Amino acid sequence: MGIEPMGMFHFFSAIFPIFFLFVFGLIIFQIFRGVKQWNYNNQQPVLTVNAKIVSKRTHISRHAHNHDNHVHHHSSTSYFLTFEFDSGDRLELKVSDHDYGQYIENDFGSLTFQGTRFLKFERWKQ
Repeated sequence: MGIEPMGMFHFFSAIFPIFFLFVFGLIIFQIFRGVKQWNYNNQQPVLTVNAKIVSKRTHISRHAHNHDNHVHHHSSTSYFLTFEFDSGDRLELKVSDHDYGQYIENDFGSLTFQGTRFLKFERWKQ
């Protein structure tokens, strides 16, 4: 009455290529998206503007990998600063852990960036 073993084999042999193509497609899409963003940033002018840091945030990604019946856990942290310009517009940029630790909310200074790429922030002495 259940699924025959041979029928189950045919089911998985049909699904595996679809699953493989889906995962491969996601990888290619992420690579394409990264190259597109890199190219976009390179075509933008380097701007230096007066800005204030209005918020800081982190994003932690957790991953688990199963290898030889051992689960390996990995996490990575991304760091972001949100800047507010004199016009009131805001821009959140991904920064290094070092840059994240150097600044606090309400710091004023000169922000230099290119597209979505953070280049530097020079805090003004108050």
